[in-house]
Amino acid sequence: MSADYHVSGAVAVITLNNPPVNGLGLVTRTAAVEGIRKALDDANIKAIVITGAGKAFSGGADIKEFNSPKAMTEPTLHTLIRTAEESTKPVVVAIHSVCMGGGLELSLGCHYRIALPGAQIALPEVKLGLLPGAGGTQRLPRVLGLEAALNMIVSGNPVPSEQLAGTALFDEVLPAGTDFDGLVKAAVAFAEKIADVRPLPKVRDRKVDYPNHEAFLQFSRNTVKAVAGPFPAPLECLETVAASVTMKFEDGLAFERERFMHLMQTTESKALRHAFFAEREASKVPDVPADTPTRKIARAAVIGAGTMGGGIAMNFANAGIPVTMLETKQEALDKGLATIRKNYESTLKKGKLTQEKFDQRVGLITGTLDYADIADADIVVEAVFEDMGVKETVFKKLDEVMKQGAILASNTSTLDVDRIAAFTSRPHDVIGTHFFSPANVMKLLEIVRGKATGNDVLATALALSKKLKKTGVVSGVCDGFIGNRMIEQYSRQAGYLLDEGCLPEQVDAAMERFGFAMGPFRMGDLAGNDIGWYIRKRRAIEKPEIQYSKTADLLCELGRFGQKTGGGWYDYKPGDRKAYPNQQVNDMIVKHSADIGVERRPIGDQEIVERLVYALVNEGAHILEEGIALRASDIDMVYLTGYGFPLYRGGPMFYADTVGLPNVLATIERFAKGRHGDAWRPAPLLVQLAAEGKGFNSR
Repeated sequence: MSADYHVSGAVAVITLNNPPVNGLGLVTRTAAVEGIRKALDDANIKAIVITGAGKAFSGGADIKEFNSPKAMTEPTLHTLIRTAEESTKPVVVAIHSVCMGGGLELSLGCHYRIALPGAQIALPEVKLGLLPGAGGTQRLPRVLGLEAALNMIVSGNPVPSEQLAGTALFDEVLPAGTDFDGLVKAAVAFAEKIADVRPLPKVRDRKVDYPNHEAFLQFSRNTVKAVAGPFPAPLECLETVAASVTMKFEDGLAFERERFMHLMQTTESKALRHAFFAEREASKVPDVPADTPTRKIARAAVIGAGTMGGGIAMNFANAGIPVTMLETKQEALDKGLATIRKNYESTLKKGKLTQEKFDQRVGLITGTLDYADIADADIVVEAVFEDMGVKETVFKKLDEVMKQGAILASNTSTLDVDRIAAFTSRPHDVIGTHFFSPANVMKLLEIVRGKATGNDVLATALALSKKLKKTGVVSGVCDGFIGNRMIEQYSRQAGYLLDEGCLPEQVDAAMERFGFAMGPFRMGDLAGNDIGWYIRKRRAIEKPEIQYSKTADLLCELGRFGQKTGGGWYDYKPGDRKAYPNQQVNDMIVKHSADIGVERRPIGDQEIVERLVYALVNEGAHILEEGIALRASDIDMVYLTGYGFPLYRGGPMFYADTVGLPNVLATIERFAKGRHGDAWRPAPLLVQLAAEGKGFNSR
């Protein structure tokens, strides 16, 4: 049973009980239907109350049953709603905390609804590339009106229950301060009061009246189409809501079901659902149980007050954790603190931060030049120059001064975390926490687990990522970890494309049309081309067998490091991040092709996209096979949250699955016969899965 049944006087109270959010899975649906039927069969029962235990009324469908036959097994959600709606005794819903998706659709199928203030009310299906499929698009307009219902369904955003008081959605919104027990008592009292009222009110019997609805709907179509981009669900939501005005209820319900099933099969919805589950899976590490003890993080420190260090410090302050930034020179420290203040002031001016929050966050960040001032921090994040010698100096000092039990974290983006840990006498306390720039904005946190990293340290880092509102993804130790190891191959191909006939603006435009937030050369200018230059110099010593196009080095020799110097692959104007092509750079690229004896040729967008994306996929397959990433979906999360990979394509590994691994492999094998065949060694895992007819996410 995942619904409890008890009787209060002449009222049966059915309490959904499927933690954590009372998802309406098969067992819960069955128990709820049985509860309603039990109440109907009991002559002493005059009315029924349905509520939810714990932290929610109901969050909707049980995500564990997504894409499984259980979702369609009787009693389905439709059957549960119909059972409540056709009950010959009044059904009252008592809503608190969370009432979303199928939970709201169930409520709309009942006769009466009362709620606590502060309950989050939503039909968020559009965020999974779907539309409400259990009557939500037909019933919500009948209680809120066409415009308000359309806004809720197309956006998927929650609305507090008190904002909906006075609409036909709620018969009563209880006073602030009422607790759960008070809600149930009020619902029972309400049920007793209306027990004999007939006929029973049904939302389906209400009409949607909206004068000149045709003009409103056409205006809405134009608006939604402009913002929906490649996602079909928002427009489908609009059309099904429109059916609540233009069709009879049963016809509208059938139309809703048809469009729901259509969206279920779209690649965009599959990609969004993949990302939804991937984000939840990323926090699970097989040998680190969910109940692994974590260390308390009450105070933090950051080594380095540059762009990255300042952004990391802001993350801690935003989460309410006091943080001290350490620098070697007062000038650098003052500049870092001033930049942080300026960032917060900008957010304050935009109205995204209250004065109270501004004062609190700025007040949580302090600076120092003395390691002794950070000795009591529970975690220290090193964010200094990407050089092993510099890291060695810092970690030896941290080992000397930090208290026992402190977590020593490195923000390195490529270097060996095991070597860094070896500079200390406590390698079990060392972990990689690779933030992405700008660190106070980007969602990804690559958590690098060294061979000696303690399970409690890893569990703490994962818990901290959630507190910092980051998506934490665990990586093993290798050069570049997951994200930068893959981007190296992507960037290599981008450089080779310049040698063979492309210019930066053509490559970027092709990748941006594919859906990337920005192409490789605009990305390089944003990150700083000197960073890649330094890494290539290091790799030329450590891995001389790996070759690159020399164009990026030539660019850096001109001092064109990107936006921070006013010019990189492109030119930039003060206060303007728009990229303007530079003729000197383009001439340099063409001359370099001639210098290395390569005849330039026309290259189409398809080849550009395939070479760059399949370079990611192939390296991702190597990473997966080596166990650097735990699962293909983790790789996808890295690219969706850290590198601007188009969400509607689901990440590089999911995208490869949709293309079909045999097709991906055939293209890679064709590239392997070309000019840079050494860069196209097919990953054995890719070859194996293609032969077996499997995908990365189905193995």
